[in-house]
Amino acid sequence: FIVHQFYFTFWSKVHQHLEMEHTLSWVIDNFSEKNDEIRTANFSISGCEWCVCVHPKGASGSDHLCLYLQVVNPDSLSLGWKRRASYCFVLLNQSGKEIFRSPEESRCTLFCSEILSWGYYKTLPLSKLQEKGFLKKNKLTIKIYIKVLEVVHQGKSTENEMLDYRGFQIPASQIALLNKNVIIYDRNFAVDFEPENQAVKTKYRNLLRIVETLSKPPQSLSLAQLCNAQSELTALEEAGFKLDWLNSKIEELSVECKKEPLSDGSRVRQLEDRVNNVELTLSDLKAELDREKIKSAAAAASAAAASSFQFIDFIIKRFFLSCFSFSKY
Repeated sequence: FIVHQFYFTFWSKVHQHLEMEHTLSWVIDNFSEKNDEIRTANFSISGCEWCVCVHPKGASGSDHLCLYLQVVNPDSLSLGWKRRASYCFVLLNQSGKEIFRSPEESRCTLFCSEILSWGYYKTLPLSKLQEKGFLKKNKLTIKIYIKVLEVVHQGKSTENEMLDYRGFQIPASQIALLNKNVIIYDRNFAVDFEPENQAVKTKYRNLLRIVETLSKPPQSLSLAQLCNAQSELTALEEAGFKLDWLNSKIEELSVECKKEPLSDGSRVRQLEDRVNNVELTLSDLKAELDREKIKSAAAAASAAAASSFQFIDFIIKRFFLSCFSFSKY
């Protein structure tokens, strides 16, 4: 990772609880030429190392610049470590004009072994950054304001600690799964998620199940699983969740699932299931055909019996007519 200019400034401004504000300023030259994730050098705050990461071309198909703050080298920290911190990202152009500021500047966020990074999946649209003259001299300055509010060097495991996020509780152990699928990072999700019904707060488990399903490789998913995920997602949207982007993910996976070659056992099993379904259908059709044959045979026998009766009746009538004719002479 190449960073052309990097400097870090400390000052103590807030005295309550011995809090200290930290400011990091990061200048990236030739920004439009960057494609892959780039990071700052590691820096130390409150007994652990941190870095700031940026995705110049977005992440996971996003069309926005992605920014996040991350704890690095967590293995060097003791069991049960955690830091609660508030942070704010500010983007500036070459002339020092502010072009973006992250929301929720004063929020308190938990960093622990289960949650190493927090940030924003969508900051500025890439199309805006690519506009001619928007970034003078093709330089982008990122300022990060960090305030550590709580430091725990060693303690109980944070795996089962519950976090309050927009009015509903999430176990810390589940946050990584959400982060991996760009829910917490998604600024639009944070703004749009305001469930109208309090009972909806318990439905996040359904959301986690959907996310877990969509985390799997396309070749391991069946169309039936994706259909179930779509049904659950529709129910969540009706309950107040704003998850349009997740619909796109399901559509994308459905296309991939249909295109995926038979490269592993899961796809073979899918085809076997389809064959079994066809065989069951064929078996049902055969049974119905046998029933129709029996009905047809019975009908034919009945018709034959009727025809035979008519023939005998005809013979008897002719016999009596003949007898009548002889007696006449």
